[in-house]
Amino acid sequence: MSADIAFVHGFATDSRRTWSEAGWLELVGDAGRNAYAIDLLGHGQADKPHESEAYRDLHLWVDERLPPGRIDAIGFSLGGQLLLTLAALKPERFERLVLLGVGDTVFESASDPSLLVDALRGTADETDRHGQHFAALASEPDSDPEALIACLQRPRFNLTEEMLCSVEIPVLIALGDADFVGPADRLVAALPTATFTTLRGVDHFVTPKSFDALSVALEFVGAGL
Repeated sequence: MSADIAFVHGFATDSRRTWSEAGWLELVGDAGRNAYAIDLLGHGQADKPHESEAYRDLHLWVDERLPPGRIDAIGFSLGGQLLLTLAALKPERFERLVLLGVGDTVFESASDPSLLVDALRGTADETDRHGQHFAALASEPDSDPEALIACLQRPRFNLTEEMLCSVEIPVLIALGDADFVGPADRLVAALPTATFTTLRGVDHFVTPKSFDALSVALEFVGAGL
């Protein structure tokens, strides 16, 4: 079993808000494991370029910052998508992988980002709950809305079901039953050894704060409560 567990957060947030404040990293340490929490490019304490081209192949940027050798990894939303893409290209990098807030939308081509761009710039419609959530994230002191927009508009790597056939490591997909990225039927079917868990009464944004998500994820990587 790897001593290292890497954590990759979602879009428009950072490692502190996603993992530290919810107790993930402290619990991993208590279990005698090493926690590596990565701030994605454009987020948290990482560099924040304003050119979308800087975010091309963001999964490879993540790979360069992961601990060496085979590791366990836990990713939420965008972080989970990037880890899954990396696992499809380099399955030998991982022992076990946990995907939180990741569903069949990973196979969709990029949609029109204009509403989310408006949200990041603080002009989201007041009735747009998702937009208002991202507007609040972008207003945090360490956030840079223009860097987030550049990340959002980056050239995308298209993940396919055929690519996932090589991901033969154990993968846990934990998805809230109120999460807009669901269902995850295609994703589960595409992964040879996937396990699926439904998080009852959990939507996308509260997933990392869900005790059920934390409990099932850490148990899966051998750092259980």
